[in-house]
Amino acid sequence: MKKVHTEEAPAAIGPYSQGIVIDQLFFSSGQIPLTKEGVMIDGDVKEQTHQVFRNLQAVLKEAGSSLEQVVKATVFISDMNEFASINEVYGEYFNEHKPARSCVEVARLPKDAKVEIEVIALTK
Repeated sequence: MKKVHTEEAPAAIGPYSQGIVIDQLFFSSGQIPLTKEGVMIDGDVKEQTHQVFRNLQAVLKEAGSSLEQVVKATVFISDMNEFASINEVYGEYFNEHKPARSCVEVARLPKDAKVEIEVIALTK
């Protein structure tokens, strides 16, 4: 197993890594809308979702992967009423390539984020 860490995404805010590579699979930790400096994005759910994708792209790159190599995504949202807005942004990043996905409404996310996404991807 190889721990993945990049300065281009926020550091883990607990006892875990940004992700792990095992064989040719990358498992990301959930990414919330923190900047790489660890500052929470105050914007609406669309702005928060874009930041989550910037973070995912950074950890995927460090792992030797990309959004095009994602096989499974799990989306956690704090309000199912924002599902359409999150889906709109999600579709900007996964337009041609559409990995398997689950989406779950949760009672609360770390730092009161509106969205968190984790992925499993192939690596090179």
